[in-house]
Amino acid sequence: MMISFPNAKINIGLHITEKRSDGFHDLETVMYPVPLTDALEFVESGSLKFESSGLNIDGTPENNLVLKAYHLLKEKFDLPPIHIHLHKNIPMGAGLGGGSSNAAFMLKMLNGHFKLKLPNTELENFAAQLGSDCAFFINNQPVYAYGRGELMEPVTLLLSELYILLVKPPFGISTKEAYNNVVPQKSRLSLKALVDFSLNQWKPNIKNQFEKTLFPAHPEIAEIKEKLYKLGATYASMTGSGSAVYGLFRSNPERFVHHFPSGYFSFASHL
Repeated sequence: MMISFPNAKINIGLHITEKRSDGFHDLETVMYPVPLTDALEFVESGSLKFESSGLNIDGTPENNLVLKAYHLLKEKFDLPPIHIHLHKNIPMGAGLGGGSSNAAFMLKMLNGHFKLKLPNTELENFAAQLGSDCAFFINNQPVYAYGRGELMEPVTLLLSELYILLVKPPFGISTKEAYNNVVPQKSRLSLKALVDFSLNQWKPNIKNQFEKTLFPAHPEIAEIKEKLYKLGATYASMTGSGSAVYGLFRSNPERFVHHFPSGYFSFASHL
């Protein structure tokens, strides 16, 4: 049996810089791993099987990124059938990258268990075929991401002295909705430079551009961010294309987990 615990990520700032001729958007963001996890395991089996527990997963099992990761490697290597179980704890439509993380961890598990000896650079190439955020979770280290999000450079960013409080309202935001009304705008300074500012300078300088259009459409998300600041967050932001919002705190915010309405998802942890 192989088991792993795919983790979530947050985006520290997100700028949509331009719309490309292929219909996608160029962006820049800084991604940082956080300790909210799913559980993913598999055993060799007589037939391929996928099952899940925990939070309900959108879409059909055949379209799940975990199975797509398996089929992607099976095209190149003689993999036997496996029985996969995914326990879903990271909410979907939240901007936390849970599905991308599941796919990347499956690639790493298959690589290790079946001794495929693929270096991380090759695993990143496979992961990038599954989704823009997937490659991030191969090395699972803070990065400055640009292009469609698939181009990455390491950044020296250490938040281990801080705590995080994540809050998600009882609805998600689709990628389509997030990009629908966004207006590309290049920033004066790149996020790679902005994250070098002291944490106290992040609030006025580091923005997630999706907030501008999604907050009016979903005021609940804006209210979460405002409340996190009232509770003492040094920095708060929507992550990715939403709908989850996180606050970074200098002391443990666990006591605030139940300060949000019933039906909201909340998670507090040391970073």
